[in-house]
Amino acid sequence: MATSEPAERYLRELLDSGLLIDCGVQGIYGRSAVFEDVVSRFDAYISTVGAPDAATCLRFPPVLNRAAFEKSGYLKNMPQLAGMVQSFGGGQAEHVALIHDLETGTDYQERLEMTDVVLTPAACYPLYPTQTGELAAGGRVFDIYSYCFRHEPSLDPARMQSFRMREYVRLGAGEDVRTFRSRWLDRGKRMLEALGLEGHVALANDPFFGRTGRMLAANQREQELKYELVIPITSEEQPTAVMSFNYHQDLFGKLYEISLAGEAAHTACVGFGMERIALALFKTHGFEPASWPRSVREVLWP
Repeated sequence: MATSEPAERYLRELLDSGLLIDCGVQGIYGRSAVFEDVVSRFDAYISTVGAPDAATCLRFPPVLNRAAFEKSGYLKNMPQLAGMVQSFGGGQAEHVALIHDLETGTDYQERLEMTDVVLTPAACYPLYPTQTGELAAGGRVFDIYSYCFRHEPSLDPARMQSFRMREYVRLGAGEDVRTFRSRWLDRGKRMLEALGLEGHVALANDPFFGRTGRMLAANQREQELKYELVIPITSEEQPTAVMSFNYHQDLFGKLYEISLAGEAAHTACVGFGMERIALALFKTHGFEPASWPRSVREVLWP
C-alpha cells in the first residue's frame, strides 16, 4: 500500500518519541503509557457522552466464531482484510516435518489447518450472532469495545493492522435506528470540537473487493448508509476516518434471525477508532499532553 512521505515522517516521530514501539511488522505497534493514558481518557469521554443511551455493556475477545464470520459475508465482500487463525493439528511425524521446514526455511503453510475462529474485523461483529430471536419492544442498545484486525499493512500510523474500536450498536425498528445514527453523528461532531480537532462529515463506503465490490460501494453511497468523521492526520488530501456511522438496514437482522414485532430488525452502529483519535490529538496538540490546551485537558482529565 502506497504511503505518503508526511505519513512516514509522522510515524518516525511517533517511534522516536516512544509513543509507539516498532514490532517489526507494518501496522503492528506497541503503545507507551502516555499513549495508553490518552486512549483511556478518550474511552471515558465516550462513556460520558453515551450515558443517556443506557447501553448494555458487553466485551468480546478479539476473535470471532468462524462460522458466524462466514455467514456475515465479510469474506465474500472484503477478503483482502480478513485475518484467519491457523494452528498445528498433526501428530509426531507431522511435527518432525514442521521442524524440518522451520530449520530449512521452507514454507510450512501445508502443516497448518484452519481453526474455528478468525480475528475480529469490527467490534460489533461478535454481537449479532448472540441476538438471534425476538427483541423486546423498543429494541436494544449495546456498548462494545474490542481489539480488531484488518490486513492492510502500511507505514501510515493511522492505518494499523491491529487496533481498538469502541462501538455503540442499535437494534430495533428502522426509524429508531436511523434516529440513533443521526443523534450520534451530531454528538461525534461536538466531541471533535471539544477536543480541538478539525474534522468534517464525509459520505463513505466500505472497501469492498473486486467488480462486485464496486457495485456494492456505489449502492452504499447512493443510499447514504455510511458516514465518517474525517481528520487530516497524515494527509490533507486524504483525511483519516476517526469515527464511522453505519446503517445496515435489516442485513444483520435477516442473517442472524433477529426480529422485532415479527419483522427482521434493523441495526446501526457508531464506531470510534481509538488509536486514530489519539494520533489526531498528538498530531494537533503535540506529544506532551501536559501542554495541551486547557479546554482539551478539561474534557479528558476532568
